[in-house]
Amino acid sequence: MARLKELYNSDIKEAMKKKFGYKNVNEIPRLEKIVINMGVGEAKENSKILDSAVRDLEVITGQHAIITKAKKSVANFKLREGQSIGCKVTLRGERMYEFADRLINLALPRVRDFRGVNPNAFDGRGNYALGIREQIIFPEIEFDKVDKVRGMDVIFVTTAKTDEEARELLTLFNMPFAK
Repeated sequence: MARLKELYNSDIKEAMKKKFGYKNVNEIPRLEKIVINMGVGEAKENSKILDSAVRDLEVITGQHAIITKAKKSVANFKLREGQSIGCKVTLRGERMYEFADRLINLALPRVRDFRGVNPNAFDGRGNYALGIREQIIFPEIEFDKVDKVRGMDVIFVTTAKTDEEARELLTLFNMPFAK
């Protein structure tokens, strides 16, 4: 199932070593974790909406989701400190590679008018952030059972020191960057 992990262990390590001239095997950048975050602003009025978002996120990732709470009170948003406003999942190991494989090879090609993901969404430290507008691009989500279309943020955290190294790593994982 985790084709990307096998691909990383064989071909990707060699390609990265050749391109950047690493002397030590531990210098080669790798995918550390993937964090999927779903902000649910409407949850402050109706907690059932948050339950639905958590269920969707758990179905997509195959792992228990954590409910995130507001750190500060913001009067303009009618938000109190400690109020539940979203959910997130951190994937590592086999589940991380399996999710990345499904995202890259199944979900992203299902996006309408897809021309590739933004190649400039790196943070300067080798991490990549990707915004998805609708959760229904994942094959695990049944379209009939969706109460509302929600988006999510997917952050690829790598051990790369520069954006160039991280971009090369994700390109070797077949991430469809826009030209």
